[in-house]
Amino acid sequence: MNLSFFDQFSSPSMLGIPLILISMAFPALLLPSPDNRWITNRLSTIQLWFVNFITKQLLTPLNKEGHKWALILTSLMVFLLLINLLGLLPYTFTPTTQLSMSLALAFPLWLATLLTGLRNQPSASLGHLLPEGTPTLLIPALVMIETTSLLIRPFALGVRLTANLTAGHLLIQLISTATMALFPTMPAVSLLTLLILLLLTILEVAVAMIQAYVFVLLLSLYLQENI
Repeated sequence: MNLSFFDQFSSPSMLGIPLILISMAFPALLLPSPDNRWITNRLSTIQLWFVNFITKQLLTPLNKEGHKWALILTSLMVFLLLINLLGLLPYTFTPTTQLSMSLALAFPLWLATLLTGLRNQPSASLGHLLPEGTPTLLIPALVMIETTSLLIRPFALGVRLTANLTAGHLLIQLISTATMALFPTMPAVSLLTLLILLLLTILEVAVAMIQAYVFVLLLSLYLQENI
Protein backbone atom coordinates (compact mmCIF):
# COMPACT_ATOMS: atom_id res chain seq x y z
CA MET A 1 0.00 0.00 0.00
CA ASN A 2 2.83 2.37 0.85
CA LEU A 3 4.57 1.68 -2.42
CA SER A 4 1.46 2.57 -4.43
CA PHE A 5 1.63 6.14 -3.12
CA PHE A 6 4.84 6.65 -5.08
CA ASP A 7 3.55 5.12 -8.31
CA GLN A 8 2.38 8.57 -9.40
CA PHE A 9 6.02 9.71 -9.57
CA SER A 10 7.17 6.96 -11.93
CA SER A 11 7.66 8.11 -15.49
CA PRO A 12 4.78 6.78 -17.65
CA SER A 13 5.51 4.88 -20.84
CA MET A 14 3.62 3.34 -23.73
CA LEU A 15 5.05 0.54 -25.86
CA GLY A 16 8.36 1.11 -24.13
CA ILE A 17 8.42 4.81 -25.13
CA PRO A 18 8.62 7.29 -22.21
CA LEU A 19 5.81 9.83 -22.27
CA ILE A 20 7.67 12.46 -20.27
CA LEU A 21 8.55 14.30 -23.49
CA ILE A 22 4.86 14.60 -24.36
CA SER A 23 4.05 15.90 -20.90
CA MET A 24 6.82 18.49 -21.27
CA ALA A 25 5.69 19.59 -24.73
CA PHE A 26 1.97 19.69 -23.97
CA PRO A 27 2.00 23.05 -22.10
CA ALA A 28 3.19 24.79 -25.25
CA LEU A 29 -0.04 23.74 -26.98
CA LEU A 30 -2.06 25.70 -24.43
CA LEU A 31 -0.48 29.01 -25.39
CA PRO A 32 -2.26 30.91 -28.19
CA SER A 33 -0.32 31.16 -31.43
CA PRO A 34 1.10 34.60 -32.29
CA ASP A 35 -0.76 36.85 -34.70
CA ASN A 36 0.12 39.94 -36.73
CA ARG A 37 -2.57 41.95 -34.99
CA TRP A 38 -1.77 43.69 -31.71
CA ILE A 39 -4.80 42.35 -29.85
CA THR A 40 -6.74 39.33 -31.09
CA ASN A 41 -8.87 38.20 -28.16
CA ARG A 42 -9.06 38.28 -24.36
CA LEU A 43 -6.87 35.20 -23.98
CA SER A 44 -4.01 36.81 -25.91
CA THR A 45 -4.44 40.00 -23.93
CA ILE A 46 -4.22 38.13 -20.62
CA GLN A 47 -1.22 36.18 -21.87
CA LEU A 48 0.63 39.36 -22.90
CA TRP A 49 -0.17 41.04 -19.59
CA PHE A 50 0.99 38.01 -17.62
CA VAL A 51 4.26 37.64 -19.54
CA ASN A 52 4.93 41.37 -19.19
CA PHE A 53 4.26 41.17 -15.44
CA ILE A 54 6.60 38.19 -15.01
CA THR A 55 9.35 39.87 -17.04
CA LYS A 56 9.20 43.02 -14.91
CA GLN A 57 9.36 41.03 -11.68
CA LEU A 58 12.34 38.95 -12.82
CA LEU A 59 14.36 41.79 -14.34
CA THR A 60 13.89 44.24 -11.47
CA PRO A 61 17.01 43.10 -9.53
CA LEU A 62 19.11 42.91 -12.72
CA ASN A 63 21.09 45.68 -14.35
CA LYS A 64 21.07 46.39 -18.07
CA GLU A 65 23.50 43.60 -18.89
CA GLY A 66 21.17 41.04 -17.33
CA HIS A 67 18.27 42.05 -19.58
CA LYS A 68 19.79 39.85 -22.28
CA TRP A 69 18.49 36.91 -20.25
CA ALA A 70 14.90 38.16 -20.34
CA LEU A 71 13.72 35.62 -22.92
CA ILE A 72 15.36 32.65 -21.16
CA LEU A 73 14.10 33.55 -17.69
CA THR A 74 10.56 34.39 -18.81
CA SER A 75 10.26 31.24 -20.94
CA LEU A 76 11.53 29.10 -18.06
CA MET A 77 9.04 30.72 -15.69
CA VAL A 78 6.07 30.07 -17.97
CA PHE A 79 7.28 26.52 -18.68
CA LEU A 80 7.63 25.60 -14.99
CA LEU A 81 4.38 27.30 -14.08
CA LEU A 82 2.33 25.39 -16.66
CA ILE A 83 3.99 22.05 -15.87
CA ASN A 84 3.45 22.43 -12.12
CA LEU A 85 -0.19 23.46 -12.48
CA LEU A 86 -1.04 20.77 -15.03
CA GLY A 87 0.48 18.19 -12.72
CA LEU A 88 -2.27 18.88 -10.18
CA LEU A 89 -4.93 17.55 -12.55
CA PRO A 90 -6.09 13.95 -12.06
CA TYR A 91 -4.33 11.22 -14.05
CA THR A 92 -1.48 13.50 -15.05
CA PHE A 93 2.28 13.35 -14.59
CA THR A 94 4.47 16.18 -13.26
CA PRO A 95 7.98 16.06 -14.77
CA THR A 96 9.36 18.41 -12.11
CA THR A 97 8.74 15.77 -9.42
CA GLN A 98 11.69 13.93 -10.97
CA LEU A 99 14.96 15.11 -9.44
CA SER A 100 16.78 14.41 -12.69
CA MET A 101 14.44 16.80 -14.50
CA SER A 102 14.91 19.59 -11.95
CA LEU A 103 18.68 19.19 -11.92
CA ALA A 104 18.75 19.15 -15.72
CA LEU A 105 17.13 22.60 -15.63
CA ALA A 106 19.10 23.99 -12.68
CA PHE A 107 22.67 22.87 -13.40
CA PRO A 108 23.18 24.23 -16.97
CA LEU A 109 21.60 27.59 -16.14
CA TRP A 110 23.61 27.95 -12.92
CA LEU A 111 26.78 27.01 -14.81
CA ALA A 112 25.96 29.59 -17.49
CA THR A 113 25.66 32.36 -14.88
CA LEU A 114 28.93 31.27 -13.27
CA LEU A 115 30.81 31.18 -16.58
CA THR A 116 29.36 34.57 -17.50
CA GLY A 117 30.85 36.06 -14.35
CA LEU A 118 34.22 34.37 -14.84
CA ARG A 119 34.39 35.66 -18.40
CA ASN A 120 33.24 39.24 -17.82
CA GLN A 121 34.65 39.99 -14.35
CA PRO A 122 36.86 37.16 -13.09
CA SER A 123 38.32 39.14 -10.18
CA ALA A 124 34.91 40.10 -8.77
CA SER A 125 33.52 36.59 -9.24
CA LEU A 126 36.46 34.96 -7.45
CA GLY A 127 36.32 37.71 -4.82
CA HIS A 128 32.98 36.33 -3.61
CA LEU A 129 34.86 33.32 -2.28
CA LEU A 130 36.75 35.45 0.25
CA PRO A 131 35.02 38.31 2.12
CA GLU A 132 37.02 41.48 2.58
CA GLY A 133 38.84 41.86 5.89
CA THR A 134 39.01 38.13 6.63
CA PRO A 135 41.71 37.17 9.17
CA THR A 136 44.63 35.29 7.66
CA LEU A 137 44.06 32.16 9.72
CA LEU A 138 40.46 31.87 8.51
CA ILE A 139 41.19 32.30 4.80
CA PRO A 140 41.54 28.56 3.90
CA ALA A 141 38.44 27.58 5.85
CA LEU A 142 36.31 30.41 4.40
CA VAL A 143 37.44 29.67 0.85
CA MET A 144 36.40 26.02 1.29
CA ILE A 145 33.05 27.00 2.84
CA GLU A 146 32.24 29.57 0.15
CA THR A 147 33.29 27.19 -2.62
CA THR A 148 31.05 24.46 -1.19
CA SER A 149 28.10 26.83 -0.87
CA LEU A 150 28.66 27.90 -4.47
CA LEU A 151 28.78 24.34 -5.80
CA ILE A 152 25.64 23.17 -4.00
CA ARG A 153 23.49 25.95 -5.45
CA PRO A 154 22.19 23.93 -8.44
CA PHE A 155 21.44 20.96 -6.18
CA ALA A 156 19.57 23.23 -3.77
CA LEU A 157 17.53 24.61 -6.69
CA GLY A 158 16.59 21.18 -8.00
CA VAL A 159 15.92 19.57 -4.62
CA ARG A 160 13.78 22.50 -3.44
CA LEU A 161 11.53 22.33 -6.50
CA THR A 162 11.21 18.54 -6.47
CA ALA A 163 10.77 18.15 -2.71
CA ASN A 164 8.00 20.73 -2.40
CA LEU A 165 5.99 19.35 -5.30
CA THR A 166 6.51 15.73 -4.23
CA ALA A 167 5.41 16.45 -0.65
CA GLY A 168 2.27 18.21 -1.88
CA HIS A 169 1.30 15.39 -4.21
CA LEU A 170 1.82 12.81 -1.46
CA LEU A 171 -0.32 14.77 1.01
CA ILE A 172 -3.13 15.09 -1.52
CA GLN A 173 -3.08 11.37 -2.25
CA LEU A 174 -2.92 10.43 1.44
CA ILE A 175 -5.85 12.65 2.40
CA SER A 176 -7.94 11.62 -0.61
CA THR A 177 -7.33 7.94 0.25
CA ALA A 178 -8.38 8.61 3.84
CA THR A 179 -11.52 10.41 2.64
CA MET A 180 -12.65 7.45 0.54
CA ALA A 181 -11.77 4.91 3.26
CA LEU A 182 -13.67 6.78 6.01
CA PHE A 183 -16.80 7.53 3.99
CA PRO A 184 -18.61 4.15 4.52
CA THR A 185 -18.00 4.05 8.28
CA MET A 186 -17.67 7.69 9.40
CA PRO A 187 -19.29 10.06 6.90
CA ALA A 188 -18.89 13.13 9.14
CA VAL A 189 -15.15 12.61 9.49
CA SER A 190 -14.96 11.90 5.77
CA LEU A 191 -16.60 15.25 5.00
CA LEU A 192 -14.11 16.97 7.29
CA THR A 193 -11.18 15.36 5.52
CA LEU A 194 -12.76 16.34 2.20
CA LEU A 195 -12.77 19.97 3.35
CA ILE A 196 -9.11 19.63 4.34
CA LEU A 197 -8.42 18.13 0.91
CA LEU A 198 -10.00 21.11 -0.85
CA LEU A 199 -7.98 23.57 1.23
CA LEU A 200 -4.82 21.57 0.59
CA THR A 201 -5.49 21.60 -3.15
CA ILE A 202 -5.79 25.38 -3.11
CA LEU A 203 -2.54 25.53 -1.15
CA GLU A 204 -0.82 23.27 -3.67
CA VAL A 205 -1.88 25.54 -6.53
CA ALA A 206 -0.18 28.39 -4.71
CA VAL A 207 2.89 26.23 -4.01
CA ALA A 208 3.15 25.25 -7.69
CA MET A 209 3.16 28.92 -8.70
CA ILE A 210 5.50 30.05 -5.92
CA GLN A 211 8.06 27.30 -6.55
CA ALA A 212 8.26 28.16 -10.25
CA TYR A 213 8.77 31.82 -9.34
CA VAL A 214 11.37 31.07 -6.65
CA PHE A 215 13.34 28.81 -9.00
CA VAL A 216 13.68 31.50 -11.66
CA LEU A 217 14.12 34.33 -9.15
CA LEU A 218 17.10 32.61 -7.54
CA LEU A 219 18.63 32.10 -10.97
CA SER A 220 18.23 35.81 -11.68
CA LEU A 221 19.92 36.62 -8.34
CA TYR A 222 22.80 34.30 -9.19
CA LEU A 223 23.06 36.08 -12.52
CA GLN A 224 23.12 39.47 -10.82
CA GLU A 225 26.10 38.39 -8.71
CA ASN A 226 28.08 37.58 -11.85
CA ILE A 227 27.32 40.61 -13.98
